[in-house]
Amino acid sequence: MLRSLLLLIIVVLSTSCNTDAIAEPVPGAFNTQDYLDQLTDKKIAIVANQTSVIRNSSGTGYIHLVDSLMTLGINISKVFAPEHGFRGQLDAGEKVEDQKDPKTGLPIISLYGKNKKPSSEQLAGIDLVVFDIQDVGVRFYTYLSTLHYIMEACAENKIPLIVLDRPNPNGHYVDGPVLKTEFRSFVGMHPVPVVYGMTIGEYARMINGEKWLDNGIQCELTVIELEGYDHETPYILPIKPSPNLPNEKAVNLYPSLCFFEGTTISCGRGTDQQFQIFGSPELPETLFSFTFTPEPNFGAKYPKHQGKKCFGRNLQNTERLIELNLTWLIEAYQNHKEKDSFFNDFFVKLAGTADLRKNIEKGLSPDSIRDQWQEDLVAFKSIREKYLLYD
Repeated sequence: MLRSLLLLIIVVLSTSCNTDAIAEPVPGAFNTQDYLDQLTDKKIAIVANQTSVIRNSSGTGYIHLVDSLMTLGINISKVFAPEHGFRGQLDAGEKVEDQKDPKTGLPIISLYGKNKKPSSEQLAGIDLVVFDIQDVGVRFYTYLSTLHYIMEACAENKIPLIVLDRPNPNGHYVDGPVLKTEFRSFVGMHPVPVVYGMTIGEYARMINGEKWLDNGIQCELTVIELEGYDHETPYILPIKPSPNLPNEKAVNLYPSLCFFEGTTISCGRGTDQQFQIFGSPELPETLFSFTFTPEPNFGAKYPKHQGKKCFGRNLQNTERLIELNLTWLIEAYQNHKEKDSFFNDFFVKLAGTADLRKNIEKGLSPDSIRDQWQEDLVAFKSIREKYLLYD
């Protein structure tokens, strides 16, 4: 009786969300009635982090999906956590340890570090896996790689997977070089452009349909769809998807500024303007008048150029990007005092190709560089079209 009452409350809240569906898309996780029956009387594993939330009972805030489902009597056995951990408290690249969630007592198994893919032992006895993580629509954001390995493990162990779809805040455009196979890594596993214009549910369908899993296997996949969403719909994330993407502006600039992670340039880690500024002590103050000094903070224990005054640009007032901006990267390279040390080995992994660095070093213009990836983009868009769930 109690469970039925709780479910009724959730359904009513989901319905109230739907009245504003045109203005604010409704994530798949919010519509509990669409998937709760599939979870009942099963042993469940959930892939989740701090973004895995639904509306709370008052409709004014959020409750974690795990907490909500446990309240409804769903048998959650364990949680798999991606980069930044289950509660999103860790730096980019920081080791995520296995632990117990202090709130629920559930075992949390890290999928970042040596153990990127659940083992058969870790999935033993599991009847169903639920994936609910907010993505930002960028190839080198590692939640995509976590999705890949979850799908592969589910396929190998014949366990169904449900992906609770969420809006893509960068879903309004497709741009960037398409990854070449020889540059495949955890920050880019598939032959897609930097910005691919798909939700996480659509992307899962593409992984399956294109047989990108090991040996071309496919998993039993169900996507719980969004309501009131199309790819042009602006969406402000209610919760930071990771510690260094604090707001809408950072999320929009991230695809363009993350290239700086493969250079000597800081993109604001160690400040409160992460991925909204860039700079370096090696850029001339006469051309780059904006200054900042990175210091350790939440999400950046050891920021690049810690304690050093950096000269650069403040991009917080930039209009919403509808394509990758290469101008900032090119001007930083051209004006850097030590061009030979500007790039590091990580850059080609982020770019997914060696051509971008070579073309910048040759002095090509942004338009000339963009022209070189247009043919690959056209081919990708043809593939993408087959898996879209929304206009």
